[in-house]
Amino acid sequence: MGADHVLAIDQGTTSTRAILFDGAGRAVATCQRELRQFFPHDGWVEHDPEDIWNDTRAVCRGVLDEAGMDAGRVCAIGITNQRETTLLWDRRTGEAVHKAIVWQDRRTAPECRRLFDDGAEPLVSQRTGLLLDPYFSATKLAWLLDHVPGARARAERGELAFGTVDSFLLYRLTGGAVHATDATNASRTLLFDIYRQDWDDALLSLFRIPRAVLPEVRDNRALFGATTPELLGRPVPVAGMAGDQQAATVGQACFSPGMVKSTYGTGCFALMNLGEQPAASTHRLLTTTAYRLDGKATYALEGAIFMAGATIQWLRDGLRLIPDGAESEHHARAIPDTGGVYLVPAFTGLGAPHWDPDARGALLGLTRDTGISQVVRAGLEAVCYQTQDLIGCMEADSGSRPKALRVDGGMVRNNWLCQFLADILAIPVERPRVTETTALGAAFLAGMETGLYAGLRSIEEAWSLDRRFEPMMDAGRREALYQGWKSAVARVSTR
Repeated sequence: MGADHVLAIDQGTTSTRAILFDGAGRAVATCQRELRQFFPHDGWVEHDPEDIWNDTRAVCRGVLDEAGMDAGRVCAIGITNQRETTLLWDRRTGEAVHKAIVWQDRRTAPECRRLFDDGAEPLVSQRTGLLLDPYFSATKLAWLLDHVPGARARAERGELAFGTVDSFLLYRLTGGAVHATDATNASRTLLFDIYRQDWDDALLSLFRIPRAVLPEVRDNRALFGATTPELLGRPVPVAGMAGDQQAATVGQACFSPGMVKSTYGTGCFALMNLGEQPAASTHRLLTTTAYRLDGKATYALEGAIFMAGATIQWLRDGLRLIPDGAESEHHARAIPDTGGVYLVPAFTGLGAPHWDPDARGALLGLTRDTGISQVVRAGLEAVCYQTQDLIGCMEADSGSRPKALRVDGGMVRNNWLCQFLADILAIPVERPRVTETTALGAAFLAGMETGLYAGLRSIEEAWSLDRRFEPMMDAGRREALYQGWKSAVARVSTR
């Protein structure tokens, strides 16, 4: 049989997965490994690059074993990844000079404040569509260059390579032959002009980044290189790459301006397709590259929430209130409401539209009647309220409310969450049959490049609805609940 499958690598914040998709976009096998987290100081989050690489090798081999096929059936590999997470490695050996600094990490908040006070944010926003925040890669990279002994001098001599996780994996997969990234990941670094679609000298100077460390930027569907033969038994082309949220936009077939998807993984990220004409947000959302095909960029408005699934993980592992995430739905259904309890999960600051890295989490409204169910349900509700924060800003920026919200990610298996989300947003919520759309989007990109999928129209036709949740909540109750959320957020905000 010929090469009729795509292998998608989905390297996320808390796990690494490989999923095999067939020519109809159906998942036929999955292999996953949980990723270790390191928290060396308050607000710091790191990953071991060797864990990322070893897990990636293991799941790629494991998913072929699970499917009972060899690499000859795989026409291409697509990569999707946790964005903004920053790595710096030796070009000769491929070894990282420090642990990866994760997108959630807040160690560079003082540097971002200094740059803001110096008046740098207008330049950053005008060229990147982003804001000055430690969330993005540039200040993380500058920190590595300044704090790893000898790193800056080695970088200037061209001995070191910078990349987000996609770039690091590509380098390792190709045995060091290719140092490249894609337009969506580049657009999250604070170093890339999204309008010219190129690295920007003024931004490199602002953040003190030597150009020699940067990867080449390519389209999202492109022949990036081929894996070394020993990885899977034969070389396989890497033909698609996109940051996780942009990959989900492709997987959700959000190709028309005004369409919105929201992914519920570790964090929550909502993207609204803007088409080929980018628009700056006046409500502190981000303008970003949604995807770039055949040299032509499509743009999106994005809102980023740092804690979604990670909030439920904290309830499970930190407070040990539930044995697993699925138990949260039982607790939510067991009670009529939270009794006025709000959980503001600002464990690593607040994302859009607040952008408050110094805010910290809070559990508010506790009484003697408060129990485990109220706290767990408050955690789920917080995800929905934060989504409304983002959708409200998108509506204000675009002048229209989305007709529906397409959702994906592990959390949306929770039917109660999807219904409450529809109730709070007052728009339908659409859940597709394939909810792991980040991996699906990477597979579609790679498959388009190698001819397995015909193009965007075929992706639209492949998208299939599992369930549509219609809003049912009374408008008065909706407004009262949301006002309570906004009051809770005001209690933790430092701005």
